[in-house]
Amino acid sequence: MAHGAELSDRERRVLEAVIQSYVATAEPAGSRTLSRQFGLGISPATIRNTMSDLEDKGFLFHPHTSAGRIPTDKAYRTYVDSLMRRDPLTGQEQRQLQAEISAGGSAIETILRRAAQSLGILTQELGVALGPRLERAALRQVELVRVSSDRLLMVLSLTGGAVRTIFVEVPGVIADEALIGVTIVLNERLAGLTLDQVRTSLAARLRDVHTTPETAELLNIFLQEGDQVFGRAAEPLDTVVIGQASLLADQPEFATSERMRQLFELTETRQRLATLLEQRPGGSGLSITIGNEHGDPKLEPFTVVTAGYHAGSLSGVIGVIGPTRMPYEKVISLVEHTSRLVSDLLC
Repeated sequence: MAHGAELSDRERRVLEAVIQSYVATAEPAGSRTLSRQFGLGISPATIRNTMSDLEDKGFLFHPHTSAGRIPTDKAYRTYVDSLMRRDPLTGQEQRQLQAEISAGGSAIETILRRAAQSLGILTQELGVALGPRLERAALRQVELVRVSSDRLLMVLSLTGGAVRTIFVEVPGVIADEALIGVTIVLNERLAGLTLDQVRTSLAARLRDVHTTPETAELLNIFLQEGDQVFGRAAEPLDTVVIGQASLLADQPEFATSERMRQLFELTETRQRLATLLEQRPGGSGLSITIGNEHGDPKLEPFTVVTAGYHAGSLSGVIGVIGPTRMPYEKVISLVEHTSRLVSDLLC
């Protein structure tokens, strides 16, 4: 049974008022405050009794230092699932987001970085994005560039605007004609394949190429080291992109040294953050996990709101991390719109 189903209409209205008051002020909500500000149509005494019932059911918490109450994770989940009304973005907000995210160019890394930063500023939370894994990225073009007598730079242009650069060691100076010839062969035989397909079938695709001795020498290097070279190319882009942690540091939840330490741990350990985002439930749609729903005590102070984005066969997630006390109505609308915008820009 959904949490909200166990509540009466009066309890639902009072719970909604408590959450909205606490999100706005970060102060425990009292019955007189709710009576004055929310027009509930019931007396402060009735509100107080209803709040007591909500506390008994696990929706509110009563700090010892205050007569007011604050929402629990269970309350926020009920609010998100059955009480909240979405706060749609204005046309101005949509235009602002599009202008800021598209201003830096079309490369996927740039778009994700600007999207995470813009989300963070607009929500006053920590904007985050998970770069896509590239095994399924299709190869558009290969370019070989000489950087020294014994080293080449292989530039791979991929779907979604991603570009990977890999250094390839060679035994000596490779003639310009050989560089051009091998570049043509690689593009003819490999363009349109995913990096995973290239890595697993490279030998078969290059086996019958008619070459000069110098071209054959360079092709043989790719035949011998192709699995390693294209394996490195398929590694994730900058796995996690984050916005400004200082936006969270200014919020009341992080006023204590312990909470600040938890915030720094989360943002400094990129692999832990990457794992958190990779495990987001809900596939490509909206995903919201609140407090103890993470199953990790270190993440209990946080809510994570993400949505999937797509760039052809590539996919990742983008969203925000913030305290459980967040304006869910606006945050959810911003995250969903940003994910759609990122997908559109990467097409």
